[in-house]
Amino acid sequence: MPQPPSDRTRLIRSATRKPTEGRRPVNPPIERASTLLNARAASLRDPSLGPVYGIDGMTVQRELRALLAEMEGGADAWLTPTGLAAVTIPVLALTRPGDTVLATDAVYGPTRRFLDRHMVARGVSIRYHPADAPADRIIAAMDGVRLLVMESPASLTFEMVDVAAVTAAARDKGVLTVMDNTWAAGLAFRPLAHGVDVSVQAISKYAAGHSDLLMGAIAVADAQVGRAIFNTIEDLGWHTAPDEAWLALRGLRTLPLRMAEHARSALQVAEWLQSRHEVARVLYPPLPGSVGHDLWARDYAGAAGLMGVVLRGGTEAEAEAVLDALTLFGLGYSWGGFESLATHETGQMALRRHPATLEGPLVRLHIGLEDPADLIADLDQALATWGVRSSPA
Repeated sequence: MPQPPSDRTRLIRSATRKPTEGRRPVNPPIERASTLLNARAASLRDPSLGPVYGIDGMTVQRELRALLAEMEGGADAWLTPTGLAAVTIPVLALTRPGDTVLATDAVYGPTRRFLDRHMVARGVSIRYHPADAPADRIIAAMDGVRLLVMESPASLTFEMVDVAAVTAAARDKGVLTVMDNTWAAGLAFRPLAHGVDVSVQAISKYAAGHSDLLMGAIAVADAQVGRAIFNTIEDLGWHTAPDEAWLALRGLRTLPLRMAEHARSALQVAEWLQSRHEVARVLYPPLPGSVGHDLWARDYAGAAGLMGVVLRGGTEAEAEAVLDALTLFGLGYSWGGFESLATHETGQMALRRHPATLEGPLVRLHIGLEDPADLIADLDQALATWGVRSSPA
C-alpha cells in the first residue's frame, strides 16, 4: 500500500492537478465580484451552480478553504476577516444566554476582552482556570460549562494542555471545545485529531507568512457543529476578500518549509538564551527543561518560532532598553512572518485572574528566517545593556 503524501506534498498537489480541458494557471485567478450573472431567471437562487453572490466566495476562497480543511483533517473550514474573528465566531455560534464558558487564564488578550465585555453583557458567564493547571484540574472545572476555550501553548507564558485527556472528558460531560491553534498553524499539531470540536488559527501569521494580510480560519470535524458556525458567519456577514485569500493560499503552499526553518532557528536561539545570566527562564516548549516540554514532545510534530523570555530581575525600563538596542528584531505586534520581532509583555500579566510568578520582565520573541547566528549576535549586544544595569541573582 503506498505511503500517503507528506504535508509538503499535500499542500502543493492541488496546484498541479491536470486541467479537465485546455490549460489552467498554477494559481487560481483573483475574481473580484459582487454581482454574478445567470443565464435564466430560474437559476438565480440555485446553489448547485456555484456562488449566488460574491459574498459566498469565489474560486480562490473555495480552494483555500478546501486546502485548510485537508491540512486540519476537518470536514470543512471557513475563512474569517481576522484571527480574532475565528475565535469569536465559534463562541457566538455555540453558546446562549445562561451558558458558561471556561477558558485558560492565559488566553489571547483580545479573546479575553471579547469574553469579558461582549459575552458577559449578553448573559454568558466566563470562568478562567490557571494557565498551568493540570488536566485533572481543568476537567474538574468543567462542571456546568457549555464551552471550553483552549490555547496550547498558552499566550505569552507557553504552558501546555494535555488536549487529548481534556477533550475526552469534555465529551463525557457534554462540553464543546474550541482550540486556538495559531502557534502550531494547523500543521505541527492537529486539534481535531485529538478530539477538539473546533480548531481555529490566525492565518495572518504562519499560514500567510509575510505580514501583509489579516485573516483567520475555522475548521471542524462534525457537520452539526459546522452548521452552527456557518450560520453565524452567514448571519453576521463576516467574509473575506479574494485578494487576501489569494495571498494566504500562496503562503500556505510553503508553510511546512518555513515552519521547519523557524523551529530550527528558534531552538538554537532558545538554547543560547538559556545559557545567559541575564535570562531567568526561556518559555519555549520544544526546549528540553522548558515549560510543557514533555507534552510538546509527545503530541507535536513540529514547532513555531515564538517564545517567551523572562529576564532576571531588573525593571521594565531596563527591559525596554534591551529591546531598543536590538537592530535585527522589529518592535511590533503579531508574528509568523519571515521577520524576527520583539515585544515587551509584562503589562498583560496584570489582566490575569491567576498571574504567573515571573523573576523579572517578560519579553516575547519571534524568531524569523534570518540567519540564527546573526540574531544571536544581535541579542548578545542588546543584552549587554542589561548587564550594565542588573547583576545576576
